[in-house]
Amino acid sequence: MNAVPPSSEPHVMPTYGRLPVALSHGQGCWVWDTEGRRLLDGLGGIAVNTLGHNHPRLVAALQDQISKLIHTSNYYRVPLQEQLAAKLCELSGLANVFFCNSGLEANEAALKIARKFGHDRGNSSPEVLVFEGAFHGRSIATLSATANPKIQAGFGPLVPGFVRVPLNDMPALEAALAAHPNITAIFLETIQGEGGINPARIEFLQALRRICDERDLLLMLDEVQCGVGRTGKWFAHQWAGIKPDVMPLAKGLGSGVPIGAVVCSPRAADVLKAGNHGTTFGGNPLAMRAGVETLKIMEEDGLLANAEAVGATLRGALRDGLAGAAGFVEIRGQGLMLGIELDRPAGALLGQALDAGLLISVTADRVVRLLPPLILTHDEAREIAARLVPLIKVLLAQPKP
Repeated sequence: MNAVPPSSEPHVMPTYGRLPVALSHGQGCWVWDTEGRRLLDGLGGIAVNTLGHNHPRLVAALQDQISKLIHTSNYYRVPLQEQLAAKLCELSGLANVFFCNSGLEANEAALKIARKFGHDRGNSSPEVLVFEGAFHGRSIATLSATANPKIQAGFGPLVPGFVRVPLNDMPALEAALAAHPNITAIFLETIQGEGGINPARIEFLQALRRICDERDLLLMLDEVQCGVGRTGKWFAHQWAGIKPDVMPLAKGLGSGVPIGAVVCSPRAADVLKAGNHGTTFGGNPLAMRAGVETLKIMEEDGLLANAEAVGATLRGALRDGLAGAAGFVEIRGQGLMLGIELDRPAGALLGQALDAGLLISVTADRVVRLLPPLILTHDEAREIAARLVPLIKVLLAQPKP
């Protein structure tokens, strides 16, 4: 199944290679297309639809909020902002929150915090240490922090001030710190998403925390894709028993309503002052209600434990189904954030999975990425594997390109 040609969407800018399907409605972990086909959602809107589709309590809450206030602007207090900020600080152990509309905006704000933190300490040319395989967004600054030459091409000159090293390589990191005394922050995804589901090792994260404490640097952990319960803890770095200084969030926090947040520790909490940063739509009542209700439902329904347990079922079914298949490299990730690496390009699986009634993603060319809703059941996890494994085996049985 080939991507939709741009000519079929004449009034839409051709920035996406779409699959030839339009979705009409959903229920739980299932969606229906406009032709009436029922599809199992293994992608969750790219880690966005935390509560699946048409969750009755979320729908009722959003309908209630729409009847009251959707937007007011940040000229005024927004009580739901205060409520959601308090909950995020409770769950993370951090100090305060800035709300925006997306992961890109959250990461952009984090980079501004890093630069301002440096300037406040007399560093007129602050630099940020970033990592190979990273993806932090597509604005000019976050694009510069990202490590994908394909998406950087054509948008130079990039923003200076970034030093890049391999992930999980402590000698390389220490050498970079020694060579670049203006580094003011270390910025990484706790689990790289677009880069191929590459986790930062627990001991590496713990070492970064120690280094940042010793050198008065900010540890900034991008949890846009891996946060909000996806790995079985509220935030993926909690598996390492550490706390960041700056934590961008987005995607799953609003269960489909656009939202972003930057959660800060006391070290970074007061870096941005009135007038240093802002947003028109960020923190609007509708998005805040979505965030409040999402976290409430997650707690009431035990979705962190579900993500861990059902994720283990999904991983096990995939591992068992692919065991011994030549060309199957490994399964990475945690909870309901899993990547299946193959030894060859896997893009053909997108259309083939769609034909088999399954929504997936392929990233970093060779990695099948699964990010289903956190309400996924054990039976649905096994069904994802039952639909996906045969397709992967057929691909791997073909001559390697």
